[in-house]
Amino acid sequence: MRRLAFVSLLFVAAACRSGGASAKGAGTAAKIATPPEVTPAAVALGDSLFNNGGCMRCHGAKGVGAANGPVLADSQWDQLTTGSFEEIRAIIVSGVPKEKIKVTTRPNAMGPRGGRMNLNDAQITAVAAYVWTLSHK
Repeated sequence: MRRLAFVSLLFVAAACRSGGASAKGAGTAAKIATPPEVTPAAVALGDSLFNNGGCMRCHGAKGVGAANGPVLADSQWDQLTTGSFEEIRAIIVSGVPKEKIKVTTRPNAMGPRGGRMNLNDAQITAVAAYVWTLSHK
C-alpha cells in the first residue's frame, strides 16, 4: 500500500512539473505552442538584427526597454493585444505611428519594416521570432 501511495505521489509531482509554460500575465497554465516560424535559426538571426540594429536603440538590449520604446520581454507592452507571433510580425511590418504611442514621453514613431533598417520579409520574420521568444519565456 505504501508503495502504491509513493508511486501515485511521484506521478502527481511529475504532472505538476510538466504543466507547461504560460504566457506572462495570462494567469493560466495552458501551454503556448511555439509558432512554426520560431526556429532556432530565425531566433538567432532576429537576435543579431535586433541587438545590432536599430531595434536596440529604442527597445534596449535584449528588449529590456529604453526611453523611446517599451519593454518587449513581457507580454503586456502597449501595442500588443494577443501577443501572437502574427501580431508581433504585423507591428514590425506596419510600425507604430506617433499618434498610436500611448506613452507621451516617447517622442518618436516606430517606422514600418524596422524604420531605417528597412527589413525584408525574411528579416521581419526573424525579428518577430526573436521578440516572440522574449515575451513567451
